[in-house]
Amino acid sequence: MTDFTIASFNVKNLIGPDQEYYKFERYTPEEYAWKEDWLAEQLLTMDADVVGFQEIFTEDALRDVVAEADARGAELNAAVIPDRTKRYRRKAIFRKLAFSSYKDASLAFAPNANDGAPGQRRPGLAVLSRFGFVGQPEVIQDLGQGHTIAFGDAGSFTLTRLSRPILKVRIPVGPHVITVFNCHLKSKLGEFEANEADLTDYDPVGRAMGSLRAGLRRMAEAWVLRRAVVAELRHGNPVMVLGDFNDSEHAVSSEIIRGETPFKNYAWMRRHDAAHAGDRYTDAENAQITEAIEAMRLQSAEKLFVQKSLRDMVYTSAFGGVFESIDQILMSRHFVPGTPDTIGQMDYFSVLNDHLTDGSHPEAPHNKLASDHGQIIAHMRLT
Repeated sequence: MTDFTIASFNVKNLIGPDQEYYKFERYTPEEYAWKEDWLAEQLLTMDADVVGFQEIFTEDALRDVVAEADARGAELNAAVIPDRTKRYRRKAIFRKLAFSSYKDASLAFAPNANDGAPGQRRPGLAVLSRFGFVGQPEVIQDLGQGHTIAFGDAGSFTLTRLSRPILKVRIPVGPHVITVFNCHLKSKLGEFEANEADLTDYDPVGRAMGSLRAGLRRMAEAWVLRRAVVAELRHGNPVMVLGDFNDSEHAVSSEIIRGETPFKNYAWMRRHDAAHAGDRYTDAENAQITEAIEAMRLQSAEKLFVQKSLRDMVYTSAFGGVFESIDQILMSRHFVPGTPDTIGQMDYFSVLNDHLTDGSHPEAPHNKLASDHGQIIAHMRLT
């Protein structure tokens, strides 16, 4: 058996000091030191074998955080790992106490093709793996001629570039190679024209159009990711998808990525090419359709955990009194016990969210130096 952990970590605008990323936004050296300190401490606590990072502006800033986590891990290990000088050396609880260094880990960074000059920067993604990678990481963002989504005689929408890259890596874990996708879909923040952005001349219809643009982009990006996931599944590869989906698990964009849930019994359903009112799918076709859907479907790590633990609330984001999970880890049925392709299962699911506030607390403004996302970790076991 091989145990490993995989995590998603939106770090919130990681860039070095005195560098303007968004207009008028930058960290002083003191603020950057505070942010690096907080991120390293979170990474130390997570101690995950594979971490997908979002909102990385520069690779060197992330490497500094990882190096700081390693330094603290070495210091922690020296203090707490039992040896003959420590009287508690026989206690079994210390079996998992040691922090594993990232010194020999591999880091893949995907810069954002939309990145611009200071004040107009756009963040990318990264994946850190203690197991290294198989082959070269792949970045999905520019779509060439683009993809046109047609609405019949009602028009169409064409997407030529994703707002942020999708990073695809293949990771060797035990006897298996797992395809991991790290994503950061378009946020719910509206895409406004100049006149729509002027709140002193509030335009409710224009603001609604900005939300429509953002929603269309997010769902189209989810479809691009879904297509890449299906290609891997059709090759028989185990797949895990993680990142900031900017939507809850029940949102349409999340459903697009996961795939549809099969109907209970297609033999009850009238055929797509029915010749008469009673023309329904056969029992054999029901089994065929159900298997075809299940083979391409992804499962939510959070949902599997909630079902297993009877825990009723997990959240990774809080704003204006709304607590929800917009950071997700999805997995193919290779990680679900009892399915034809099972190679392992998830034993546990961790969430680090004690630092989150909904913006109403006095300390909330200072959280720009922490992250406005919770960190999620799936604890996996391969057979």
